[in-house]
Amino acid sequence: MAALQGGFPAPGPYPPPPIFSLEKHDIGLRYASQEPSDDASDINDEKALSREEPEVDDDYEDEDQEEEVDELVREDMTKLENSFPGISERFRLVNRIGEGTFSTVYKAEDLLYDHYENDWDVFGQGEQESWTSPPTKRRRVDGANGRKKVRYVALKKIYVTSSPIRIQNELELLHDLRHCRSVCPLITAFRFQDQVVAVLPYFPHTDFRIQYRTFLVADMRHYLRSLLTALLSVHDHDILHRDIKPTNFLYNPELKEGVLVDFGLAERQGTEYHGTCLCTHQSYVRRSRILSSYYSKNPPAGGTSAGYPKSDSRPSRRANRAGTRGFRAPEVLFKCTSQTPKIDMWSVGVILLTLLGRRFPFFNSADDIDAMIEMSSIFGTRRMKTAAAMHGQIFESNIPTVGEKGYSWEKLVKWSSCVEDLTESEKQATRLLGGLMELDPSKRLSAEEALQHEFFTSPVHHDVEWGGNPEESGDSAEEEEEAEDEADDDEVAML
Repeated sequence: MAALQGGFPAPGPYPPPPIFSLEKHDIGLRYASQEPSDDASDINDEKALSREEPEVDDDYEDEDQEEEVDELVREDMTKLENSFPGISERFRLVNRIGEGTFSTVYKAEDLLYDHYENDWDVFGQGEQESWTSPPTKRRRVDGANGRKKVRYVALKKIYVTSSPIRIQNELELLHDLRHCRSVCPLITAFRFQDQVVAVLPYFPHTDFRIQYRTFLVADMRHYLRSLLTALLSVHDHDILHRDIKPTNFLYNPELKEGVLVDFGLAERQGTEYHGTCLCTHQSYVRRSRILSSYYSKNPPAGGTSAGYPKSDSRPSRRANRAGTRGFRAPEVLFKCTSQTPKIDMWSVGVILLTLLGRRFPFFNSADDIDAMIEMSSIFGTRRMKTAAAMHGQIFESNIPTVGEKGYSWEKLVKWSSCVEDLTESEKQATRLLGGLMELDPSKRLSAEEALQHEFFTSPVHHDVEWGGNPEESGDSAEEEEEAEDEADDDEVAML
């Protein structure tokens, strides 16, 4: 039975046929459909291909001593090697480079790299050479210096707590996006018993906690162009990533390129919930629904409810809330059942706000209620009520420090970054920020529209390091937001 070529030996009889299989031949990666299995947990099967480990030259010294490995991490890697028969013949684990709720990622040397035509190497190993850590053991090959260049991959061990359907979905989406630029391709995947490991390219990158303090606007432009290019491809495939955040976009400032990773929460548009949200209707339909609602016919005394029903007999509203706190779009918080790829664009806006405001994380809410309060502190209660009504919800707040009007993006960025004025390039970036962090998803910029923004097509080269004092400033953004607030007055008045 053909399944994962290049897999590891599995003792005992093979399990039932997998739902799908990925075959890695000498010509690259191929997708082969299989008949569905009765056992949903059978994601991938493996076929044993014993490989002889390349000859090691003992005359060379160990050169990976610069990369220190914690003892607990070393024990964890040893446990992984022992749990997967044959994995050490194919990969040499170097370090643990990431750990999340559903998976752990390890850096590993691909011992059989030269046995395949590696079309997944989108950036080219030559470009990564300056970023690659020195190998532990050099291996003899024919060449100018008689040494073999070490090739690294990332091994993503997916926890057994993840449902088989979720794991299958992630691998299928990665396979569909395998030729998209700035999206992490799937090399192969294998399973042993209840453990699944995906093999992904290793992309050297810089920690975002260092980048957001040092980036000039020109650096932000390269970062966002690469991220939006990745999202353009993802959204063209009708896929929602759902977890856009700095740690899921590995950016290399030397190459000015990044790679979008972690599709564990991603889904195809329209597959999660089939209910139609009020936001999909025309404005006159929304007005009619709002005016005929119980809340409009029985307004609370004083304009604000005293509380909420203790025993509410109405069925709870269900919607996909997957994502990371601080990066969820307002429609996710309002439990919209017709979510679109625009939720990813909001998250891109949060990253841009973090870069401009020099604060990470910018939003630090404990739950969805706190997240909405943080938004209302920026947008004001009037616009938040409009956004809630668009999804058939009611937004109320009696917090005295949350105003009705809100603030402009330019003023917010100046406060956050502790500067008196913004450069012309920063003002241009805040105009892009306003299009990305739009409460109404229908007015929010798409990835294609964002790439056509003046921030990319006609950049203003007026940049100084953080803390500089440019000579000019303007309040044009505040005037634009005032005009937009007046246009929403009629819908707010109904509430």
